[in-house]
Amino acid sequence: MVIVWSAAAVVFLIIEAATAGLASVWFAAGAIGALISALFSAPVWLQTVWFILISGVTLWFTRPLARKYVNSRRQPTNADRVIGTEAYVTETIDNIKGSGTVSVSGKIWTARSVSGEIIEKGSRVTAKEISGVKLMVIPIPPEAEEPVETYKAETYKQEEE
Repeated sequence: MVIVWSAAAVVFLIIEAATAGLASVWFAAGAIGALISALFSAPVWLQTVWFILISGVTLWFTRPLARKYVNSRRQPTNADRVIGTEAYVTETIDNIKGSGTVSVSGKIWTARSVSGEIIEKGSRVTAKEISGVKLMVIPIPPEAEEPVETYKAETYKQEEE
């Protein structure tokens, strides 16, 4: 079994070296633990228990740290900047018909309502998330609306008249 555990440790370390993130280092540690027990002539069932136990413990304690520090930097895109901003509905948003567009920061986005309600052209909305290439929006209640003062929104209003 010494050869089996040695080979397993080498294979797991090769897999680890070939991947960008942590993938199998825990199992390599387990295989090394089982290898040590095999060197002391432990029975195969005990070697297997050591492999499972050491792999599980190292996985349990190091995985949260690995998730935090390995590939933890999420690179926001320019599109992410529209989330949380107000937009002007340039075409009535109707999820059932699959129609609707909004203007946000001078760019036209295909839009859908988060709640599924129809949002009329000319309304103001807030961008909540991006789903594929569609901007998911929620309406701004009419009592909270103030006149749209941005140049881009006024331009769209004038073009429609």
